[in-house]
Amino acid sequence: MSEMKWQHGSTWYRVVGDLKSSKTPVMILHGGPGAGHNYCEPIAEVLAQTGRAGVLYDQIGCGNSTHLPDKPKEFWTPELFMEELVLLTEHLGISNKYDIVGQSWGGMLGMQFAITKPKGLNAMVIADSPASMEVWVSEANKLRKELPPEVEATLLKHEAAETTEDPEYVAAVDVFYSRHLCRIPQPPYVLASFEQLAADPTVYHTMNGPSEFHVIGSLKHWDIRPQLKEISTPTLLVSGQYDEATPAMVKEIQGLIPGSKWELFAESSHMPHVEEPAKFKRVVSEFLDSHD
Repeated sequence: MSEMKWQHGSTWYRVVGDLKSSKTPVMILHGGPGAGHNYCEPIAEVLAQTGRAGVLYDQIGCGNSTHLPDKPKEFWTPELFMEELVLLTEHLGISNKYDIVGQSWGGMLGMQFAITKPKGLNAMVIADSPASMEVWVSEANKLRKELPPEVEATLLKHEAAETTEDPEYVAAVDVFYSRHLCRIPQPPYVLASFEQLAADPTVYHTMNGPSEFHVIGSLKHWDIRPQLKEISTPTLLVSGQYDEATPAMVKEIQGLIPGSKWELFAESSHMPHVEEPAKFKRVVSEFLDSHD
């Protein structure tokens, strides 16, 4: 466990496996924004089992990295996190060749980064990610309509009243999450990410909003679909049948990223790496091995 100092503070990271392995190392981009690395630990462990180093890190503003609760909302941009990613690959000495596995917001960041054709980016796995937040919210609203009527009524009531910290709202959100975020009992490493997010939700609330589907933050109008044709990095899309990143959403992205592949996990929602770990290991390792 180490840290990288840069102009905005310290970014905490941990390398699982050997960076000097013959296999291309992987930068693991966590979601949120601001959810921390914890729930992505199984991704790093899976990579290490296949002889590949995985780099877990907490993006600035969350987890073990420097927290910046007083920064204005304009500070929190995808470009900030792209700069951090580049600096960390340089710090680790792998900037000439590395892969990305980006989950949820991490995949959004990965796609926007790949559009810039960064030197050294070899291949990427985009797991459970939208390319447009307006599409994300539209799809979430379809999923919400399938909730018990009293749950949806509770969500709407508190969103209208801006009382989304009310325990009643939180409980209603959990009903949605148990269907579309993680369909198995949440393991300790998933709970750890939620706990640290609740302790300092600065980044999440500023960029996203109070919940996965009530997006009122700075990413509200984020949409990179027109630029996806610029991606030349070999790309694997991963998502779950019950995912917040719905099959319709991911199918559109596959059609926009040239040559991309897509693997749908039939028993998963938003965390196939947690819900179907054996299949996740096989699919991701085969894809990355094919691009070493």
